[in-house]
Amino acid sequence: MMSTDSVYQQLRAHLAYLKLGAAAEALPEELERARNAKTGHTEFVEALLRIEVDATEQRRLNARMRFANFPAPWTVDDFDFGAQPSVDETMIRELATGGYLDDATNILFIGPPGVGKTMLAIALGHAAVDTGHRVYYTTAADLAAKCRKAALEGRWATMMRFYSGPAVLIVDELGYLGMPAEDAAALFQVISRRYLKGSIILTTNRGVASWGDIFTDTTIAAAMLDRLLHKSVVFNIEGDSYRLRAHQAQNRKRQPKGGND
Repeated sequence: MMSTDSVYQQLRAHLAYLKLGAAAEALPEELERARNAKTGHTEFVEALLRIEVDATEQRRLNARMRFANFPAPWTVDDFDFGAQPSVDETMIRELATGGYLDDATNILFIGPPGVGKTMLAIALGHAAVDTGHRVYYTTAADLAAKCRKAALEGRWATMMRFYSGPAVLIVDELGYLGMPAEDAAALFQVISRRYLKGSIILTTNRGVASWGDIFTDTTIAAAMLDRLLHKSVVFNIEGDSYRLRAHQAQNRKRQPKGGND
């Protein structure tokens, strides 16, 4: 019969062989806790495996966050809905539960610079990551540049598969720069490949009626809109820029009190 110490060492070896590192590390403490609490075998095994499951979930979450490429850590709770009454908080929080992903619904944030479009897009992307989905953030300009480079290097199909893969693709800042025909065609291909298969969260400073001004080819603009709007939630955000309001508030604080100087 194996000694208690031998059984313990064999158990650690089994955990290491199965690459259950978190469980192996927690084993001494969990054994001591089980002895003190007179925990049964089933409860002890469940507690040990729960530690490994939690560690695995954390690793996967960290990997999804690294892949997401978010430029900021914003969440829905960071958004000041009181300062931006044109945004329906109830709708945003409902979208944050991820139900729109079931039928590949798209989300469009339309409004002038600084009103919170990017913050909301990233916040919803963060919520999707938290619920186990792969998300990728890019600006429209970066997407076009990477597609151009991939085409020159013979990696077009690989790049299209990359942009088709995530459950959510965030395309930020569409319309700030005009798109030549080649870039518009690349964006159209991405949107077409994701159509009814994966959600797109898109931010733009141009209303849909002005998309012809972004692209040199109005036919492509119409085709993009047709696919994006087929299943979509659209937010038209109004109001002053967050940054402008913050700047004005800071200036007011700096002004001396009293006097007209």
